[in-house]
Amino acid sequence: MSDSYLYAAARTPFGKFSGALAEVRPDDLAAVAVTGALAKTPGLDPAEIDDVVWGNANGAGEDNRNVGRMAVLLAGLPTSVPATTVNRLCGSSLDAAVIASRAIETGDVDIVLTGGVESMTRAPWVLPKPSRAFPAADVTAVSTTLGWRLVNQRMPKEWTVSLGEANEQLGERFTIARERQDAFAARSHNLADDAWNAGFYDDLVVPVVTDRKGTTVTRDEGIRPGSTAEKLAGLKPVFRPDGVITAGNASPLSDGASAVLLGSGEAAARIGTDPVARIAGRGVSALDPQMFGYAPVEAANRALKGAGITWSDVSAVELNEAFAVQSLACVDAWDVDPEIVNAKGGAIALGHPLGASGGRLLGTLAHRLKESGQRWGVAAICIGVGQALAVVLENVSGDNR
Repeated sequence: MSDSYLYAAARTPFGKFSGALAEVRPDDLAAVAVTGALAKTPGLDPAEIDDVVWGNANGAGEDNRNVGRMAVLLAGLPTSVPATTVNRLCGSSLDAAVIASRAIETGDVDIVLTGGVESMTRAPWVLPKPSRAFPAADVTAVSTTLGWRLVNQRMPKEWTVSLGEANEQLGERFTIARERQDAFAARSHNLADDAWNAGFYDDLVVPVVTDRKGTTVTRDEGIRPGSTAEKLAGLKPVFRPDGVITAGNASPLSDGASAVLLGSGEAAARIGTDPVARIAGRGVSALDPQMFGYAPVEAANRALKGAGITWSDVSAVELNEAFAVQSLACVDAWDVDPEIVNAKGGAIALGHPLGASGGRLLGTLAHRLKESGQRWGVAAICIGVGQALAVVLENVSGDNR
């Protein structure tokens, strides 16, 4: 068994629903991320890539027909580079990295490009195909943007509540007040704005040209500089009249793509650069579907165990902020300083294009460790229908402390 390493990461800016990236197809977004990641390793001949593992949560529209393979072809890579697309909903691109790291460690492959994409704006409406021709009744088109659709009636009702209602229940269970959620969300926006202004994301985010006029998107669209808990307190609850979850303390619907290049230690010469971080531990967990927001707790603990470390060793955490309430529930359950969690902003500000978010977390975490020189970090993400994934990274970019 050999080790697997992260060599490079890149992502597009994340756009708001029906926003700056609305005119860009998801397969084109994916191709931009592929090109951006490979631009960081100009010494690598793309023909040397053994496989591409790509994440996508929808797959019902322009991202159909194996969008990973579409990204490879649209990015101009040799047709000899294979690709597959995996779907673990919000965790798809982190799952892609997990799958690739295992393949590298077993010796099946040496260099794998991973990542993921989602255009929630362009997710289509779908019609169920009737079991017999020419039904007389009306047929309803169902949005594939987010959440349950075409639900199997054998599923228990408590499992198929909306994502928002599930997190209202989570807030009740752990007594997490609206005020804490709004403060957490405001922190996310302000840290994201600070990180952009300080140049942290300049090396991670590649621009997207959106039209023939050359209109270019360079920055995440959803960040609200100067956010405060007091401002967010004025927003109305979305899922319950007396609820605590609002548009301000939940991640927005988003469009974007991310890419992460992984390889063995021996592949460094062919890649043409030294690795940034080692994949040191992995964890997957599952709970009742409506408890999905809390599932990262055990996934991260399992990843730490696999890496042979504890929370006291961890210097940086990237936890996907699907909702402020579930993020707070996870942080409360971990023996970790909240200040090291999402120190460059999180999904509430940056956005959460489902299939791309795991790759964003991994790239941001590796970049944080490289910047700080610290050794250990954790990336974790909750996944609809009761699952979660986590990865531990060890900084190998230089002298760590």
